[in-house]
Amino acid sequence: MRIALDRQVTILNYIEVLKPRETGLLAFIGACAAVIAADGNLPVWTFLLTIVAVALGSAGCNGLTNYLDRDVDAKAIRTRNRALPSRRIYPPQRALPLIIGLIVTALALAYVINPLCFYLGLIGTLASALWRKTAVSCTFLGIIAGCSPVLIGWFALKPVFDIKILFICLLVAFWIPIHIWSIMVANRGDYLGAGLNYFPLNLKVKHTVIILMTLSVLLYIVSLLPYFLSNLKLLYLAAANILGILMIVANARLLCSSTSVAAWQVYKLSSFPYLGIMFLAMSLDTLLLQ
Repeated sequence: MRIALDRQVTILNYIEVLKPRETGLLAFIGACAAVIAADGNLPVWTFLLTIVAVALGSAGCNGLTNYLDRDVDAKAIRTRNRALPSRRIYPPQRALPLIIGLIVTALALAYVINPLCFYLGLIGTLASALWRKTAVSCTFLGIIAGCSPVLIGWFALKPVFDIKILFICLLVAFWIPIHIWSIMVANRGDYLGAGLNYFPLNLKVKHTVIILMTLSVLLYIVSLLPYFLSNLKLLYLAAANILGILMIVANARLLCSSTSVAAWQVYKLSSFPYLGIMFLAMSLDTLLLQ
């Protein structure tokens, strides 16, 4: 009984390294991108294979960033209890076979689907490998890694770049800095205490929240473009307006207060509620057009 319990705890530790919530969101938006690309006419096996490839690749890349940033995570209160920095998995290299296996399997599946999907997955993997919490390029690399599942899902079903996928990627590109920088504001003292001092931590909070407010307005504008410049209908328009206004209001509160609580609220809103529902609305709108 004791051995079985220890084994279960060990398995859960390895799952934790793969960031299941973040992996689930990336797999979900990749699947939604495939639905949108196929205009609702999904070849079942290609669609399922795409979901598996994106899910495995996202899990592997999330595990890779956790592994590479384990030393930094050990210094911050918010992250020091994660499986690797807390030494629940020790030595940390024990996680590498799982991480590498997931990435290699995902890239192999992507190549079977479409060689272009393989190259997009490889670019996303390299961005994850270069990701560092100590580098100013962190957000830029996050945008590349975040767009990778969307592009794989799109090109798996529609190997043509058009204006719709451009605006979908722009949506992700404007969302990511809001998502990343809001949690940095919420945990600013923790980050600085861990010795991190890169953008936007090296700015005063009042300047960072102005940037976040500006980005929320730009995100709202970008989110409306797929409706006006493609064939999406009222369901998506309603979601874009409601969520866009909520995001602006949340950032306006942060602008007025500059508190960690307000920044945390922006971060939580920008997680699944915003991005997940936006992609769900696009998918449902596409399916309802059939």
